[in-house]
Amino acid sequence: MGATASPLRRLNPFRKDRKRWGRRHNPDGTMSLADHLYELRYRLGIALVAVLVGAIFGFWWFSGSLFGLPTLGDLLLGPYCALPVEQRVSPNGSCQLLQTKPFEVFMLRLKVGIAVGAVLFSPVWLYQLWAFITPGLYTKERSFARTFVLLASLLFAAGAVLAYYVVPEGLSFMVGFGGESFMTALTGGEYINFVLLMLIIFGISFELPLILVMLNRAGVVSYAKLKSWWRGLVFALFVFAAIATPGQDPFSMVVLAAALCLLFGIAMLICRAHDRRQAKKRVADGLEGLGLDETSKVDSSASDLSSVGSDPADLGAGRTSVRHDDAT
Repeated sequence: MGATASPLRRLNPFRKDRKRWGRRHNPDGTMSLADHLYELRYRLGIALVAVLVGAIFGFWWFSGSLFGLPTLGDLLLGPYCALPVEQRVSPNGSCQLLQTKPFEVFMLRLKVGIAVGAVLFSPVWLYQLWAFITPGLYTKERSFARTFVLLASLLFAAGAVLAYYVVPEGLSFMVGFGGESFMTALTGGEYINFVLLMLIIFGISFELPLILVMLNRAGVVSYAKLKSWWRGLVFALFVFAAIATPGQDPFSMVVLAAALCLLFGIAMLICRAHDRRQAKKRVADGLEGLGLDETSKVDSSASDLSSVGSDPADLGAGRTSVRHDDAT
């Protein structure tokens, strides 16, 4: 009698006889707890490997030039170097940050490299996240997942780019309070953390309209509700921008709030078009005017048994009733 395979060997994703998670190999979309846990490890492994590869590239790009492009260090120093010379310390006439601790630059390069890996390979880990929370995807849902990942990546990148151009204005506003009595000498850790935080906040904030569109697609929020809430939504966006921006300067807050209002306006137009298509579909199906908890109008009257013939495709109950009447 052969030995029974161990659970870990049976769930190994690299075995040819492993259990598949896709809809094609698992039509009912059900998975055991062990399969869920192993799939979680599998998805996390792919995401971490992708971020690690990107982190290695970002660590090298910090001081290395690729195809004649500026280094990542020069790009990060751009907002600080954009400050007027009289407002920042310029040793030897150059634009430099201060290192106050041993190995501070190494840790900064490592942190920046991880951030670069997370941004560059965001389509990979976003898809792994989506694939884990929705293991039983149909073909239409899989195409929607690809669209979601693509739009989420583009929106995050757009938010990060906007933040990069906002940071110099925010820094200039904040350091300008001292006038000519103070000069700005930022340490590398404080400045890099501030820039990364701005990039992340703007990038994540740009995902909010996409979440709104997803909720509308799922039937949670309708365009009519959003239209009635638009004043409160605009006010909430400005409050969110005031709390989220780490610089606490009015310029960054206004730019973020204005960008979010524009994106939310586009999202509402998308929701409006989707609701109109759904309404036309309901009219075509004869479901217009029905609530979510109402049943459709069907003919509940009994059919005439005399119309039931001897066709083998007739219902068994119908055939039984006819034969009983004939026998009588």
